[in-house]
Amino acid sequence: MARPPANPAALRPDCSHCFALCCTAFGFARSADFAVDKPPATPCSNLAADFSCTIHDRLRARGFAGCTVFDCFGAGQAVSRRLFNGTSWREDPETATDMFTAFRILRQLHEMLWHLAQAATAAYSADTANEVRQVEWSVRKVAEGGLGEVLAADVATLHRQVGETLRWVSEEVRAGYIDDAPQPARLAPGSDLAGARLGGLALCGADLRGACLIAADLRGADLTAVDLLGADLRDARLDGADLSHALFLTQAQVAAARGSASTRLPAGLEQPAHWVP
Repeated sequence: MARPPANPAALRPDCSHCFALCCTAFGFARSADFAVDKPPATPCSNLAADFSCTIHDRLRARGFAGCTVFDCFGAGQAVSRRLFNGTSWREDPETATDMFTAFRILRQLHEMLWHLAQAATAAYSADTANEVRQVEWSVRKVAEGGLGEVLAADVATLHRQVGETLRWVSEEVRAGYIDDAPQPARLAPGSDLAGARLGGLALCGADLRGACLIAADLRGADLTAVDLLGADLRDARLDGADLSHALFLTQAQVAAARGSASTRLPAGLEQPAHWVP
């Protein structure tokens, strides 16, 4: 029996219906992305009583660029409203540990669902698309379950299954491009391409899964069918680049990069506010 795909809106953050879980559950160390140290399971010093951020409109200027590139894939509101029925960790402090743990787990599950939704659309063959849907259903059963099911989730096994499925889709989509135009050896999964000059190149079909593209020059490059799963795009130059059909790109990766109105993004992703108009 055909199953409906995951609701795209459910995989987008809605901070107005979240108890600022991204500002509490995770910790961070003082760095270029965060101005201070913060241990896990503690509220950020910039968190207001109503769960809003007191410096939201000037996060980058205040040294909190890391906050502007975070994406919970809708896990925040799902935990806050569905799993805990709208009762916050402030109202019931005894729920804090389970709430923060559930958020960390559900965020991973929602990210898997985001990529699987892309994979189902990108898959060429009906058989491959069906396999994607089967894996997606396995993840959804856990993600849409109760608190106990989420806390007991075997994330490692699901992550491995999803990774293999995404690899199948990637290989299927990239095959035609690789045959037509073989890519240089350095354009490989996990490659260190920090600062690389790739501007204006046709990189179609390259596998850059997990690659380091920090501050790489990709201006005007064609990234059609390029696998960018987990690639580090911090400060990468994307002006004029075509990522409209790139594989497994996320909003967080886009937000970490530097682009402009001339950058072409896949459907469902938005140009960050800090990009050049």
